[in-house]
Amino acid sequence: MMAMRKFKIGTHERGLLFEENEFKVMLDPGRHWFFDPLWKLRVDKVSVREAQLRHKDLDVIVKSGALKDVAKVVDLKDHERAVVWVDGRVETVLKQGLYAFWTVFHDVRVEVFDAREVRFEHAELPAILQARDAGTPLDVYTVEVGYTGLFFKDGEFKSALKPGTHAFWKGVNRVRIHNVDLREQVCDVAGQEIVTADKVTLRLNAVVTYRVADALKAVTTVDDYKQALYREAQLALRAVVGTRELDTLLSEKDSVAKELEGLLKNRATAFGVEVNTLGIKDIILPGEMKDLMNKVTEAKKAAEATLITRREETAAMRMQANTAKILENNPTLMRLRELEVLEKISEKSNLKVVLGDQKGLVDRVVKVL
Repeated sequence: MMAMRKFKIGTHERGLLFEENEFKVMLDPGRHWFFDPLWKLRVDKVSVREAQLRHKDLDVIVKSGALKDVAKVVDLKDHERAVVWVDGRVETVLKQGLYAFWTVFHDVRVEVFDAREVRFEHAELPAILQARDAGTPLDVYTVEVGYTGLFFKDGEFKSALKPGTHAFWKGVNRVRIHNVDLREQVCDVAGQEIVTADKVTLRLNAVVTYRVADALKAVTTVDDYKQALYREAQLALRAVVGTRELDTLLSEKDSVAKELEGLLKNRATAFGVEVNTLGIKDIILPGEMKDLMNKVTEAKKAAEATLITRREETAAMRMQANTAKILENNPTLMRLRELEVLEKISEKSNLKVVLGDQKGLVDRVVKVL
């Protein structure tokens, strides 16, 4: 009896019987007796309540056919991947290899995919990405709202991805996702030192508003479309400002900005960027030039003030001359004018006026103190 050995297998267990590390048979629930005087037998107990059968000798066990009626075997080639559903829920995502899942206690469904297509699309993608080990065979990329994702496979453009979550199989092809911002953006072109046509060195700050109109062209035509736009804005500023004198530049700033905008639009279109506006924020002159401009402005304003004063004085003298001529030709009007003056004087002082018909009487004014 000492040569007999007993192995008890539980209701939700299976026993894997090995003799000298070589798999022999699978044991069902119950008690099992074996003649083993030399203790060469070994039984590994595994639970069928755990969906996946994990064992270092799985390949031998599968090859023996012992799992034929109790488990689903999944043998994935190098280009294959799989999603395993257990009892209607995502259990795991598998890369290439050999796997087994118990069917005696669970409802198991396996979806196999060709990973050479690289992009993985599925109606239940959010649930699949939450599964255990999903990050091992899958790369996940998120495209934010306002962006587009350019999908390149082995350096070749495949498609543009809409905002959302996208998954790609690992280890088959080289995948690159380039996120491109499609929203309106602002580019500050600051501190550009430019020499005008009359040899004045000034610093100019400009601002460009733009958006990417062709994402693929923006990514593939230039290395960095933002840097390319900045460089083209610099060149446009030098081309337009450098051909104008300082006075023209200061007096025609709006027309200069429109010319700059048109020139930059043509250049930016070549690499997929649409320029909306270009405006000149600041024109900064050197210190000595600023002082000189202030003096010129001050002299102009003084000259304008003097001219206005002279014009007003001339107009006043012309009016006085006209009045004198009218009074000279109309004595009655002259007398009335005298009376108006006397009336105004009487309002501010004690004044008595005596008028008569005698010659010269009306010319005499007697002040009574």
